[in-house]
Amino acid sequence: MPSRPKKILRKLLIWKYKHISERNFIYILSILVGFLAGIGTVLLKNFTHYIQLLLDLNFFKNYKSSLYFIFPIFGLVLVYIIKKVWLKKHIGHGISTTLHAISKLNGIIPRYNTYASLITAPITAGFGGSVGLQGPAVSVGAALGSNTARLFHMNIKTRMLLIGCASAGAMASMFKAPIAAIVFALEVFSLDIAFASLVPLLLASVSAIVTSYFFMGTDVLLRFELVDKFEIKDILFYIILGLSTGLASVYFSKVFFRVANYFKRFESRFKRLVIGALIIGIMLYIIPPLYGEGYGLMNNLLKGDHMAAIGNIPFNLDLTNIWIVIALLIGITIFKAIAMTITFGAGGVGGVFIPTLVMGSALGNAFAKVINNIGLGFHVSESNFTLIGMTGLMAGVLHAPLTAIFLIAEITGGYELFVPLMIVAAISYAFTKYFVAHSIYTLKLAERGELITHDKDKNVLMMLEIDKVIETNFILLSPEMKLGEILKNAVAKSSRNHFPVVSEETEFLGVIRLDDIRNIMFDSKLYDKVKVADLMHADAGIIIYEKDNMQQIMKEFRTSGAWNLPVIKNGKYYGYISKSRLLTAYRQKLIHVTSS
Repeated sequence: MPSRPKKILRKLLIWKYKHISERNFIYILSILVGFLAGIGTVLLKNFTHYIQLLLDLNFFKNYKSSLYFIFPIFGLVLVYIIKKVWLKKHIGHGISTTLHAISKLNGIIPRYNTYASLITAPITAGFGGSVGLQGPAVSVGAALGSNTARLFHMNIKTRMLLIGCASAGAMASMFKAPIAAIVFALEVFSLDIAFASLVPLLLASVSAIVTSYFFMGTDVLLRFELVDKFEIKDILFYIILGLSTGLASVYFSKVFFRVANYFKRFESRFKRLVIGALIIGIMLYIIPPLYGEGYGLMNNLLKGDHMAAIGNIPFNLDLTNIWIVIALLIGITIFKAIAMTITFGAGGVGGVFIPTLVMGSALGNAFAKVINNIGLGFHVSESNFTLIGMTGLMAGVLHAPLTAIFLIAEITGGYELFVPLMIVAAISYAFTKYFVAHSIYTLKLAERGELITHDKDKNVLMMLEIDKVIETNFILLSPEMKLGEILKNAVAKSSRNHFPVVSEETEFLGVIRLDDIRNIMFDSKLYDKVKVADLMHADAGIIIYEKDNMQQIMKEFRTSGAWNLPVIKNGKYYGYISKSRLLTAYRQKLIHVTSS
């Protein structure tokens, strides 16, 4: 018997079908999803803030330098226990996990994602892990969007749209930047840029930011007042800054994957925890500005207070020497990427969005200080270069130049810096793209052929599941079978016109088609003389189950001219894919995805 909540939901759905159009219902759901994403982001920020307040008590202040080593280790151990004892599930990086769900899981995100990052990310960042909260906020919002769509039985297209709405809502709530949030959803999640998609995104973004204002007030994460306007004489320096942030973005991406691959060598998660926690503890003890998300460092650099930004370095350094300060800022730029990735490798949960801003702010500020102190009579605005350095790193690392431009302009009110923002973002993105084809969010997805783009044909192919187009009901032949056996046990019992030949270990050896035996099939004298081994031949091409994705399979059909291709799985024969079945599946998926 249906439970009371299910009865209420059923009545609501019946009422909806009678009184509300599908489009208007999507608008309502986008507002709801924006609100939920806003609540999730507020909870993330508040949980992290309260942990940081707890660790900032007077009791701890006397031991602050030593605790920079202890706190991150404690936080990572706590996250490890929560994941192993309670969650017992893998928590992926928020944005890349969401992209995978969109491309391969029809937008279905497990329910535990609505609370997993909500608990583990604040512990990781609150105790000093060198990560951000934007990725987890998107993960929580996307899970809420996906499960809201499933609750109300919405189709795939609407489910994808609501995931985009939730992601935009998470970003709008996090940074109080509704326009940048919409651009983010369109640019990073490759949503269809159409009026039907834009209105729900607007509604979700507004709903989320109103929620953030209601619970958090007018407080913003980054505080910036434009004092120095853009001057044309500085344009060469901005071009050089764009190249510098592009170089730093390539470094960031390479470090991310190399360190991540290093930790993958250890099968034991506990071993990863021990090694990573010890390394990150030592790094944060030596370089305290790497502790936590890094908003304090960014805000102090924007205010021009590099002494407060760098904080208490456990070495007797003369911070009145500007070149020592520049060296420390460059060190922060270099080691932030390493600290972040090691935090992930040790099992921490967080995002890469904020660390890119931290790196960009340190690099931009150091770059301006070099210009101002090199002794050639130049002077540039250090706060402006700090701000625009963030844009360059974000555009390069995330491969999202438009998001970078609008986010930095919107959260800081620096619209008068649009020209340098565009110059640096464009150069950094182009430079990084040349050396790193995909962002750290999308590289692994692209390598597996699972990256969703604005190319609808590729997206539909990518969403197809290979198992649903493989046919396995073929009669298998062995090389020693004779012609009479082929006719009796295969041709007479099958409606197929081709027969795979396999070894005793089911390794694929070749194929025999009906045309290959048509001229001799009625010659009874050959029934005991001609064997399969005499007649079989190689097929036009082969599909490797573990390696080839749908785009590669379609390309193989096109280049080989074949209508049927064998599939090899784990080195053994598995089945066949026919071009007609693949095209039929493609057409059905296209109709399913694009239906309103």
